[in-house]
Amino acid sequence: MKCVKVPLRQLNDTRIKLMEKGLMSMEYRIKSQDDFGYIPITEDISNYEIVDMDLEPIQKVPHNFSQLLEGELSHEEIENLRTSFDTIGDIVILEIPDELADRKQLIGDAALKFTKRKTVYMKKSAIKGTTRVRDLEFLSGNDDSITIHKEHGARLKLDVREVYFSPRLATERKRVMENVENGEKILDMFCGIGPFPIVIAKNKNVNITAVDINKDAIYYLDENIKLNKLKGSITTYCGDIREVSKNLKTPFDRIIMNLPGLAYTFLDVSVNLIKDGGIINYYEFSDSYEQGIKRLENACCEVGKEVEIVNTRKVKSTSPGEWHIAIDGKITSKKLKKKEIKVS
Repeated sequence: MKCVKVPLRQLNDTRIKLMEKGLMSMEYRIKSQDDFGYIPITEDISNYEIVDMDLEPIQKVPHNFSQLLEGELSHEEIENLRTSFDTIGDIVILEIPDELADRKQLIGDAALKFTKRKTVYMKKSAIKGTTRVRDLEFLSGNDDSITIHKEHGARLKLDVREVYFSPRLATERKRVMENVENGEKILDMFCGIGPFPIVIAKNKNVNITAVDINKDAIYYLDENIKLNKLKGSITTYCGDIREVSKNLKTPFDRIIMNLPGLAYTFLDVSVNLIKDGGIINYYEFSDSYEQGIKRLENACCEVGKEVEIVNTRKVKSTSPGEWHIAIDGKITSKKLKKKEIKVS
């Protein structure tokens, strides 16, 4: 490689001059040897001593996942590849289109190299069953599905093959936590490994009851209670919330219903467990808020209560035109109107 040879004391000034004139090669590292420095150049330059030296090439770091696949996949294939994958602790979970299934190993290796995590899996099914898990296929790295994910200062241990967890709800969990008041009595009806309870109890002095039908999820929630220094307390139950609720001490100041596919089927349970003036954080999949609001209103009406919608928001997109939405409802008993008495 052609280089400008200069005394070490002149190295930095010369480097700056060559860079300003666009004459310094950015593909090789500057070398220092004895009392001289060697700066790679793109063309011969007068007024400097030019020599040939073996220099170390600079490894180019890709700015995004797709750059690692350039030259391996066509532009159209790269466009079709979903690069918004999930990173959970030191595990990456990819969603690879069917048309790129024969290149999954190449894509998995690229994801491992780009993210510098330990393991890459590919989604093989949608979330299914009452335990809310999906099939995963190992692609690259070490086939170890247990990891610890960090979120808002909390540590969440889980096995991605055995439990459901979405890192994309981190902002929503923080938002709910920030709205919780110290002293609240909270029920998480579908708690999973406990991201809502752990994040809330780590920051607020509350009493949380956490329920899930997946025994593996409850196992990891119990582990996470031990892993984190909590300000509040968490009591765990494994079972169907409809059955577990019969033995719970009610009412609750807040109920979290983050089971967007089926939460509406448990609204009758939640409106009976909520305190007068309490908040239900309700979630569902929908293209609008109207359906969820109507479901809350109907459930309350059945038991002589009413709901005031205090907040609505789109948590994340799930498919074109459909969202994981959140509705916060304040539940109160209906006020009986006094009959007007006519005075003659």
